[in-house]
Amino acid sequence: MFLDRTKDVESHLRRFIQQHFDLNLEFLAVESPPRIEFGDLAFPFPFELAKILRQSPRQIADQIVKNVEIPSYVECFVAAGGGYVNVFFKRVQFFEELYRYLHTSLPEPTGEKIIVEHTNINPNKSAHIGHLRNAALGDTLVRLLKFRGRRVEVQNYIDNTGVQVADVVVGFQHLRQLTLQQVQTISEPFDYYCWDLYAKVSDWYQEDKSHLQHRAQALEAIENDEAPVSQLADYISTRIVLAHLKTMLRLNVRYQVLPRESEILHLKFWEEAFQLLKKNAAIAYQQDGPNKGCWVMQLEKEDGEVVEEKIIVRSNGTVTYVGKDIAYQLWKFGLLGKSFHYRPFCRYQDGQVLPHSGVIPDNSTVWSTTTEPSSDETPDFGQGSFVYNVIDVRQSYLQKVVVEGLKRLGFMEPANRSIHFSYEMVALSPACCEELGIDLSEEDRGKPYVEVSGRKGLGVKADDLIDKLIEKSLEEVNSRQADLNAKQRETIATQIAIGALRYFLLKYTRNAVISFDFSEALSFEGETGPYLQYSVVRANNIFRKLDDASEWNTSVWEAELQKLWKQPESVQSLIADDEVWSLLLQTSRLDETIEQATRTLEMSSLAKYAFTLAQLFNLFYHKHHILSEKDPTSKCFYLTVADSTRLGLLKILDLLGIQVPEKM
Repeated sequence: MFLDRTKDVESHLRRFIQQHFDLNLEFLAVESPPRIEFGDLAFPFPFELAKILRQSPRQIADQIVKNVEIPSYVECFVAAGGGYVNVFFKRVQFFEELYRYLHTSLPEPTGEKIIVEHTNINPNKSAHIGHLRNAALGDTLVRLLKFRGRRVEVQNYIDNTGVQVADVVVGFQHLRQLTLQQVQTISEPFDYYCWDLYAKVSDWYQEDKSHLQHRAQALEAIENDEAPVSQLADYISTRIVLAHLKTMLRLNVRYQVLPRESEILHLKFWEEAFQLLKKNAAIAYQQDGPNKGCWVMQLEKEDGEVVEEKIIVRSNGTVTYVGKDIAYQLWKFGLLGKSFHYRPFCRYQDGQVLPHSGVIPDNSTVWSTTTEPSSDETPDFGQGSFVYNVIDVRQSYLQKVVVEGLKRLGFMEPANRSIHFSYEMVALSPACCEELGIDLSEEDRGKPYVEVSGRKGLGVKADDLIDKLIEKSLEEVNSRQADLNAKQRETIATQIAIGALRYFLLKYTRNAVISFDFSEALSFEGETGPYLQYSVVRANNIFRKLDDASEWNTSVWEAELQKLWKQPESVQSLIADDEVWSLLLQTSRLDETIEQATRTLEMSSLAKYAFTLAQLFNLFYHKHHILSEKDPTSKCFYLTVADSTRLGLLKILDLLGIQVPEKM
């Protein structure tokens, strides 16, 4: 709402400048005054006009304030400082518009489809803390876009034919010497089992480099769909993907479709892309040199000097990850002329990931690509107008290669609409490693953080982290809410733990490396998710008690509220309180914050906004004893302020993927 009102003022002032000075300014910068008593908006454009009109900025500001027509929603314009035009809104009118805005429901999704691809964990072992950051960022972007009424498709790409899956196949076949039937009998958590096995395979390669031939053989067999290797790879990836979906659902993250790399190969998506790349001379075959026998993309500097040859197809005929990703990106935009077949993979129900057999597909269904056509009606995925790929910053170079591939095929607009949502990694603090029992070298102990490595088995498994957070949270809930039954306490503890984790993952700027530390992540004070949750619980308690009241209850409040809007002068003295007005202004900045986060892909701005709003509300809560207020007008006013803040916090917490417990 604040953003819309700001745009209204800007348009009004630009029209005045056009009429009064015969100057056309396409855009007016706007700032927040340093103190609330100076106004609600500050426009510095008189400094820009001073160079043209050869007058001082203050003289121009004075002219504008004296002559500009005052819109119905503005109290006054004021010339301030050396030449600012400051704006004061009509506070009661602004308050009423804010309250109505906060009660509006989400718009129906319209417009061009936006595809958000995120998480993308290699299906060879359990998820770790770094994967959780990807999922939290991607899911929050999805929530932002849906909040703004955009059509969004959520994809989770499954690299089920890559090196990592091949290594686990090698582990089962050559280290464990197990058949597919024997692997199927493993009863312990399969993703945990493969976590350890993957690390052991990496050590086995280090012991004897000749062992790497088994990886190459497995990769070729998987890509060519040769049994029994391809069958074992498919079983491993499918079972682990299911485990990943269960892990991510604990974080309130859901998906719609799982495009698999195997179908990109077996349905000839890559072959189609390969022919396009060759036809358009986007790649070249190397007759000699270090990349002899390979198809490469030559990447050049602006002066035309070749700086690197990126291999797209290896000399043995297998395609690299980036080659398959080019084909995948082409499909996302509907540029291949090919479609996947789909099958229901699983469904979400009652907070669980369940098998899909015998159930009619609906909005709870997660679809997977398949090579087998279906006689049933299936969704029409892909064909997006914008594509966000949520992948960490270490993949920036490969993402540039993908975009370059689109450009060389002549797809300039899709290339420009391919957005790499990059972020820095999650590492471990040395103290965290020590707590986990990980041996570090003297050099690593002196570092500010230690990088997570799946090959070394170095990292925090996502489910272990979540379990520990819940355990810690449950201790606190048990001490505070002993009157609740065990199931209620566990539900509350889980909501608090997930709130703490999601806020921790989102509060840092995306270019900041998160050095994960248990003591910081488990803190329930300060700038944390539980602090935000507690603020909303506190606000909810006001209205729960109001509902239970026999005399001055919700019905009375609603009746008084209608009087308040009709008689704004009755609360002028109350809304003149700058602390109350600051709280309402901060609440109104919800739309501005959402627009900024969507434009910059900085989810940390959402977290910062929520924390500031919660702080202002708690100051308000302590200063005004709302339910014991005797004056009906004051009581109605303060209740409405509290309800406005509560609604704003609920909306922003939902965008952050944080649920609000019943009690804390």
